[in-house]
Amino acid sequence: MTSTSPAAPSAEPAGGLASDPVGPVAPGAPPWARRRIGLLVSVVWVVFLAEPLTASLDAENLALRVVGVLGVLGVAGIFAGTVLTLQRRGRVPRRAATVLIVVQIACVALSCLAAHEHGLVGLVFVCVTAIYSLGGRPALWIVAASIVVMLVLPRVLPGWAPEDGNALAVVLASAAVYGFTQVIDRNRRLIAAQQELADLAVARERERIARDMHDVLGHSLTVISVKAELAAKLLAAAGTAPVGAASSPTARAAAEVADIQDLARGALADVRGTVAGARRVTLAGELAAARTALDAAGVAAELPGTVDAVPAERRELFAWVLREGTTNVLRHSGATRVVVTLTAGTLAVEDDGRGVPAAREEGGGHGLAGLAARAGQAGAVLETGPSPLGGFRLAVTARDDVAPAGARIDP
Repeated sequence: MTSTSPAAPSAEPAGGLASDPVGPVAPGAPPWARRRIGLLVSVVWVVFLAEPLTASLDAENLALRVVGVLGVLGVAGIFAGTVLTLQRRGRVPRRAATVLIVVQIACVALSCLAAHEHGLVGLVFVCVTAIYSLGGRPALWIVAASIVVMLVLPRVLPGWAPEDGNALAVVLASAAVYGFTQVIDRNRRLIAAQQELADLAVARERERIARDMHDVLGHSLTVISVKAELAAKLLAAAGTAPVGAASSPTARAAAEVADIQDLARGALADVRGTVAGARRVTLAGELAAARTALDAAGVAAELPGTVDAVPAERRELFAWVLREGTTNVLRHSGATRVVVTLTAGTLAVEDDGRGVPAAREEGGGHGLAGLAARAGQAGAVLETGPSPLGGFRLAVTARDDVAPAGARIDP
């Protein structure tokens, strides 16, 4: 066999896609185009079986000619069918692959009856088929056995001439196809890893949106509820107040309703910003919002007047903790007094309400879990526990300032 033989199987995979073991096909190509290109690439190298086919046609009698031609056609058909199956299904069942290789070897033997040493060219296609469909150690044994047969058989059978180029063709073709299959496998793993990363990114984004929606809407809706209740009480008392007074219950109720409208608009804007990923909170803004909400609920609040002591990189985290702490006070604690302590490394919200069990059992879990995750991302620790005022204490502390005491929620 000439030196062009090794190029037959080795050139077949050239340019193949990661999920397509036959030649280059555009990702958006229609199925009929992929099938035609796959058929062309898988069949084109069968022309290298022309040598054993010609030798079979030159056999001494008709029976040998028929047997030899059938053998050559069988080798070509199994090779082409294996490649097309890999293209369409991605794999060949192991048992079916074993049967096909055995039949293909039998076809090589039939072609050798008529073509003699020229029929051994079919072993090149047997090796390529084995690497594609079986892979691993079984394919390696088939390649080694084929090389031995190609080197030994022509030297022991009378009338056969050694053609060591066939053995070289097996080595080169097998090495090329094995390298290509490794590239295919690694590309498939890379695609799978990229898909996993994409799924993980989607899951994280969903968690972020869920956490932010809870933090944004939980606070806004709680304040709206408090103000609506206050407005209802003021309207109920409006019948006993002098008409037209500037500070009458009706006027105050109207002011509370206007605040509710503003809060609703703000909540809607926050929701839109959350979905767009553009929403930000500020510590100064949350302090002002907390003062307004607590005053409306009749809760005495001691709040810091400035945020200058807090480093800029910690202010957003502290703002979220303050918002969640205020929401918990309004929704769960039943407190009458709240103290907010603010330092460069710590923010603490303490109340004189029902205490730790009530704050945990009545729905604060999701918010605290979200805050713990947010604090972990910012390099801080969320702490919960009893307050010196007799109620519940929620605090966040930068890890550099973490003290041994306190109940911590590590993310």
